[in-house]
Amino acid sequence: MAAPLMETCHVACCANRTPHVVSWSRGGTVAFGTCNSVALYDPQERRVAAVLNGHTGRVNAVQWVHREDCAPETHLVSGGSDNQLIVWEARNEKFGQSVECKGHTGPISAVAAIYTEGSGILVASSSSDSTVRLWLCSANKKAECLHIIPFGSFMMDVSLVLLPGTRVPILACGGDDCRVHLYVQSSGQFQKALSLQGHEDWVRGVAWTSVGGELLLASCSQDCLIRVWRLCAKSGTDSGAEDEHTIIKMKEDVFEVKERADVSSVFAVSLETVLAGHENWVYGVHWQPPFYQGGELQQPLSLLSASMDKTMILWAPEEGSGVWVEQVRVGEVGGNTLGFYGCQMSPDGSMIVAHAFHGALHLWCRDQDKEGGWRPGVVISGHFNEVRDLSWDPEGEFIVSVGSDQTTRLFTPWRKQDVKLPTWHEISRPQIHGYDMQCLAMVGRFQFVSGADEKVLRVFQAPRNFVENFANISGASREKLLTSSDSANLPEGASTPALGLSNKAVFQGDLVQKNNNAAEKLSSVSDQYQESYFHPLNMTEPPPEDHLLQNTLWPEVQKLYGHGFEMFCLASDSARTVVASACKASKAEHAAVLLWSTDTWRQLQTLPCHNLTITQMAFSPDAQLLVAVSRDRTWSLWRRTPPTPQSPEPHFSLHAHTSKDTAVHSRIIWSCDWSPDSNYFVTSSRDKKVIVWGPCSSEDTGDSELPPEIKHCSSILDVGDSATAVAFCPVLFPDNSYLLAVGLESGRILLYRWSPGQEAAGGHDWSSCAETDMLQSHTLAVKRLRWRPRAGRAGRVHSKEDGQTDGESEAEEESSWVQLASAGADHSVKIFNVNRLAL
Repeated sequence: MAAPLMETCHVACCANRTPHVVSWSRGGTVAFGTCNSVALYDPQERRVAAVLNGHTGRVNAVQWVHREDCAPETHLVSGGSDNQLIVWEARNEKFGQSVECKGHTGPISAVAAIYTEGSGILVASSSSDSTVRLWLCSANKKAECLHIIPFGSFMMDVSLVLLPGTRVPILACGGDDCRVHLYVQSSGQFQKALSLQGHEDWVRGVAWTSVGGELLLASCSQDCLIRVWRLCAKSGTDSGAEDEHTIIKMKEDVFEVKERADVSSVFAVSLETVLAGHENWVYGVHWQPPFYQGGELQQPLSLLSASMDKTMILWAPEEGSGVWVEQVRVGEVGGNTLGFYGCQMSPDGSMIVAHAFHGALHLWCRDQDKEGGWRPGVVISGHFNEVRDLSWDPEGEFIVSVGSDQTTRLFTPWRKQDVKLPTWHEISRPQIHGYDMQCLAMVGRFQFVSGADEKVLRVFQAPRNFVENFANISGASREKLLTSSDSANLPEGASTPALGLSNKAVFQGDLVQKNNNAAEKLSSVSDQYQESYFHPLNMTEPPPEDHLLQNTLWPEVQKLYGHGFEMFCLASDSARTVVASACKASKAEHAAVLLWSTDTWRQLQTLPCHNLTITQMAFSPDAQLLVAVSRDRTWSLWRRTPPTPQSPEPHFSLHAHTSKDTAVHSRIIWSCDWSPDSNYFVTSSRDKKVIVWGPCSSEDTGDSELPPEIKHCSSILDVGDSATAVAFCPVLFPDNSYLLAVGLESGRILLYRWSPGQEAAGGHDWSSCAETDMLQSHTLAVKRLRWRPRAGRAGRVHSKEDGQTDGESEAEEESSWVQLASAGADHSVKIFNVNRLAL
């Protein structure tokens, strides 16, 4: 079988900030909406198995269509802010778009679906247009709107099930009128059966389950309570004498259902119990699903709830009394985050997951060694807003990304001993900021500079606790990462002062002092409001969300002042001696590049040339040249001048530039990058053009007053869409041609081979190699592309100095691969494995 040209290695993403956006299938796959896509996550393999792209707006609701035989699902329903429903169907073990349902005039907030007779799927959808619509999606891939239920209010959630002993569907709707409305199907239309009263605030979630021929309906509300209702068939003998020991009989609401003209049934609904345990709004309820064990159907009666009080509670009736009690409570303690939007339970009840306001998934696993105990589990994580920039570390072992969710995140492969292939995970959140992050640049193995929507640049250094945990998780040598000289100076970790933006270093002595103070009684009111403090961790697996938020920060070691407006882009040279920065600008006086020394963090130079914001910069691999591209449609090229005894620090002078008269690009130039041999640089623009420029000479041009003329040395490549990102692969093809990745505003990533010198011979210097398919692509603009700085796949093959040995054939096969990381406006970071020699 031929090796794939381009495969998805990792997708870092998180759930959207809506209540009903996560669903766990009987087959074990967690589906959740992430930006405009639906991600299918395998919690056993700890990786995203597929991403379903089809919506043009945010996905707000996701629901598996569960089968009555508890077999793995073959259909999935999603609804979004694009006002449409999509039914996804599994074909040849891959999900594809099957049916679109269009008709709502507002964003869809909740969906529910069940199978009906004739293999059709009945779907209920609630929208902010104050209606609930019922759709029948038939086997011939057509959707019919059966009924529209108008409400004068918003329905927050819907749930569908078949009435016991019938094929008649019943719909439950909960909304901002504090009631639960029940509708049953009659003659193809849905008629209102009952309105259940009792909640004193908006009903946020409703969920049906079937137990012993009866139905139970759970409803949760902003009144912090959960109400469980029992629905059962009512026979003619039910009105007989009551048990003499019965003290309280709950009020029953009765309704009649006509299955056919000559057949009708009577059902009764009564309040089963009221569950009080949460201290804030309850957003989600989920019943443990039935499953087959030993050929027999198991119907466990347990209910999971999630609340804004940062906890999940597992409820179940006691065996003897039948009284519903709290069995398990899990969640966060402290922190500065809001609580949970929803919850789900695995098919066998061994794992539970909640999704939080900041998009993070929180997973707990039943501890087999401890009766009734639960422990946090490893789960996917990612940005919950647009990802603006990313960078590999110089050794290519991890990536760091920044986004407009105001966080900086670090991802690395986890080499677990009993697993052959590593999986990527977030192991540190070095910076949690108060401004949207815009850019970053690595200035060493464990040091970076970041810029945000503020005028200040911030420099961060990895603490000792991170380096030790990175070694444990990635399998790298701790001794080589943490030399004795470094360990004496590195802080243990970092903490953030209350209301502060700067991460403060925590040293070993601070930890000792903190422990001593904790034993003493609080002496003043101010002592009660101390900063969120760092606790050192000894991690052998990726940390859960609460540890990422508090215990994986990096200390801030420097602030850099000098820009007049918000930061926009950063670059560092390969020698790690100079950092270039640029900010947003509408005038030439602000559109200058500032150069900083990484030794002293002193400003070295101001490089004026452009009139508008510089959108991206890149140093050549030999660190001698700097190229900058701008919104003014031009680029500038700067050359490092040789140091002198009088001026030993780095110094750059203008080498070449384009003007409005000589510019080839007619729109904003979004991106630039250098070829690995420093001979050429490439630019990409909103005008859909990708152009290679050069050859560039970093040698001194002497006393010539005329700047060198650098022209485009490639034919103009039209990629058909705004080219928002571009990157040269650092590894050449065997024939010395170049591999180039181009990211588009549509979210696609294209790979091209460029052969210098072929332009004159008919313009065949460009050849298309590969591109991402619909399921691999981002759904919004590609913001940044970065190749791994060396061949191979991170975490796969280890060098001999790490104490690892590999066969020559395995090492040769691994060297044929390169890795490409991409940051998207769709909130995701993706890593692709590219088989270079198969292109």
